[in-house]
Amino acid sequence: MADKLKITLVKSPIGAIPKHKATVLALGLKKLHKTVEMPDNGAVRGMIASVRHLVKVEEI
Repeated sequence: MADKLKITLVKSPIGAIPKHKATVLALGLKKLHKTVEMPDNGAVRGMIASVRHLVKVEEI
């Protein structure tokens, strides 16, 4: 596993279910095409898995 993950919001969560919107906000993504760096652990991987259709992930 990588040390960190680079997560980018590539699709709007406007039409998504409320749980997915909350997950995107919890990841720190507020605007389209913005990127955050998060540690690579099980909790973050689980959040990414639930909104994988909205985000792009790169290992750093």
